[in-house]
Amino acid sequence: MNGSGKLYYGIKEVADMVGINMSKVRYYEKKFPSFSPKVNPDSGERSYTLANIDHLREILDLVDNQGMTLQGAQKYLENRNVRRRENARVTAKLVEIKDFLQQLRDSLDELPQAEAQPAEPS
Repeated sequence: MNGSGKLYYGIKEVADMVGINMSKVRYYEKKFPSFSPKVNPDSGERSYTLANIDHLREILDLVDNQGMTLQGAQKYLENRNVRRRENARVTAKLVEIKDFLQQLRDSLDELPQAEAQPAEPS
């Protein structure tokens, strides 16, 4: 994380931070739709957040360090996002089940407790 406290960074700053040139930053924008900065409609100036910069670093790691092709990195990131959505869906369902079980337990706790008496022989 950058300690400057800035919310947005220009393309030159981003290029310098990750060690590539500005044209390569723009290239990755085109190849990875998930890496998309805010663009000022009047000036065309790009504004990147720290999340954008972290995402670019991840892309660069996949391509440069892990040896993935651009297509492989795109697929990897796409699949990861699908897994995250699926995990979120499953987690929400588990919370729903947990809440139901807690309500059931609370309902059972409210039932009058029968005194434990030995059964009379028939």
